[in-house]
Amino acid sequence: MTVLRPGLPFLAPRAAPDVAAFAPPRGAPPPAPAPQAPDAGRADTDGRATDREAMLTRLFDSHYPGLLRLAVLLGADDAEDIVSEAFCQLHRRWNRLRSPDAALPYLRSVVCNLTRMRLRHLQVVRRHIDQRVDSVQSAESAALLRDDQRALVEALRHLSARQREALVLRYWLGLGESEIATSMGISQGAVKTHVSRGMATLTKLMQERQ
Repeated sequence: MTVLRPGLPFLAPRAAPDVAAFAPPRGAPPPAPAPQAPDAGRADTDGRATDREAMLTRLFDSHYPGLLRLAVLLGADDAEDIVSEAFCQLHRRWNRLRSPDAALPYLRSVVCNLTRMRLRHLQVVRRHIDQRVDSVQSAESAALLRDDQRALVEALRHLSARQREALVLRYWLGLGESEIATSMGISQGAVKTHVSRGMATLTKLMQERQ
């Protein structure tokens, strides 16, 4: 016998829900998965990579000849390899640039540094062999220079690396002192010193060749 509390209606137990009623009919295809929202982070990364490749292509098309000429004037015997390596380094370090406008100064800086390292290596090699090692330029590099320019390049090789870089950047690329300082990694005062001393030595050398 069930005893009820006064004033409370009798509550019958609820029946268990019929799970089968909510199941899809037999043979029906499974429900399609809910569409996922696009990954904003991945889309942003892909966009930056596309922008980088486009910028690198424009830089290469516009400035490769000038950078190649820079390496040749600085005395590089493997100018194509140096400029190619400069673009490879830029590709790897693109995300570290403060802005896309810093790309070209970075390329010039790398070309200067790689050429300086190459010339130092050649000097070490020549100290340890009996016969003189001639610098052989590729046909593409040589084609960039006229006869009078080749004589000038030969004279430039007698300058210090810093003087040679300062003169080439100033008078052949037409850069200002601040841009030269950025490319060479030195102060503007040092740029003035290298340009002045380099020009005095170069003038003397060219006069002796006449």
